[in-house]
Amino acid sequence: MIDFRPVGFVLGCLVAGLGVAMLLPMMVDMALENGNGGAFREAAIISLIAGVMTAVTCRSDTAREWNIRQAFLLTFLIWVVLPVFAALPLVIGAPDVALTDAFFEAVSGLTTTGSTVFVGLDALPAGVNLWRGMLNWIGGIGIAFIAMIFLPHMRVGGMQFFRAQGFDTLGKTLPRAVDIARGLLTVYVGLTLVCGLVYALLGMSPLDTVVHAMATIATGGFSPSDASFGKYSGGAEYAGAIFMILGTTPYIRFMQLASGSARPLWSDVQVRAYLGWIALAVGAVTGVRIFGGAAPEPAFRETFFNLVSIFSGAGFSSANVASWGGFAMGVAAIVGMIGGCTASSSGALSVFRVQVMFAAIRSHVRLLHSPHRVEPVRYDGRTVEDDVIYAIILHLTSYIFLIGLLSVALTLDGIDMESAFFAIWTSIGNIGFGFGPMVARTGTMVDFPDFAKWVMIFTMIMGRLGLLAVLILLLPRFWQN
Repeated sequence: MIDFRPVGFVLGCLVAGLGVAMLLPMMVDMALENGNGGAFREAAIISLIAGVMTAVTCRSDTAREWNIRQAFLLTFLIWVVLPVFAALPLVIGAPDVALTDAFFEAVSGLTTTGSTVFVGLDALPAGVNLWRGMLNWIGGIGIAFIAMIFLPHMRVGGMQFFRAQGFDTLGKTLPRAVDIARGLLTVYVGLTLVCGLVYALLGMSPLDTVVHAMATIATGGFSPSDASFGKYSGGAEYAGAIFMILGTTPYIRFMQLASGSARPLWSDVQVRAYLGWIALAVGAVTGVRIFGGAAPEPAFRETFFNLVSIFSGAGFSSANVASWGGFAMGVAAIVGMIGGCTASSSGALSVFRVQVMFAAIRSHVRLLHSPHRVEPVRYDGRTVEDDVIYAIILHLTSYIFLIGLLSVALTLDGIDMESAFFAIWTSIGNIGFGFGPMVARTGTMVDFPDFAKWVMIFTMIMGRLGLLAVLILLLPRFWQN
């Protein structure tokens, strides 16, 4: 019989912490006297009471090791329960939307997807836009923590491969998890502060600086303006692209760099491949655009920023990518499915999984030529075990299958195929970009019917947690002793 008390205790503490975080936008709105501070105050009180009561009720004096069932359940509930409370200020106060839209926005923020159903962002109270940026920032560090602490032990999508890198952190080695979490937070805060300083020096307003800095490092993509980065063309685009790349680089490499060891970062095959693929995609699309008559510098700058935004899953935009033609859209679709590096705030398939897939294909092609040859699949000089390869193959096939299945499901609700495909593509990859007739009017998901929004909500959560971490909870056998 699974003991739910540890899960409830941690979840209660997180809800209470979310309530405390609401005090910051509350103070901003109260200071500006825009009439919205009361909504955050009321939501904070509700969250604090619910969180504290849950934590006290589930508290146990007996310290026990966590098991895999508890870890799976906690990771899933974090991205289901926290958005419920995160949505409260959006329902109680501005923008005074229905629960579906508020929950969609909260899930999109905490999963660092960046898709929005809000229009008129420039007119929203400053506290609301600050809260949206904070949700991105909280979600970014949250998924990085879970990716490095829990997922390797869950054997989800090949993540167990990283257990060999010294991250045995569950059970008796919990202090090691605390050390990693402390290092992660230091790196995350440091990158955010530097990013914010650069944005401020480039002329961003105070609110835009804070929100964009949090959303950039989290690769969340929420902006306090409908124009997103379109109002800051030039140097801000270059800076944004660079910090988005840093936000999708494995945080452990920055921890090692801070400790005086730079070699792991420069020699990381995942980082090298990521940078190489970015250069290839940006170079190809820029070349096609210049050949089509675009001015070289603006073409390179816009392509660099927007493709990195899609690659990293940030979801910022500074230009209409769809207007660049079919080739650019094809490249955007591919890089969005790949995503950034594992153990960062990025989503989608991840560079690591795609690299292992290519290595497995190469190994099997060689075996077809020489059947008796011993040809193990290797990644960064290490042999990849069969269970890791099977997990990655299952993850990849599930990813592609769900894009097709859920896209068809949206078309049954009257949505055109292009909008449906890219809605699922952006949700499962936590990308934030939207394309198609349903998005063209406002650049948001506001015109999608409620059924489609709930499908996208579920898809964002699955994409954030690696698909199988959600689907396995539906299996009765998983809950049996």
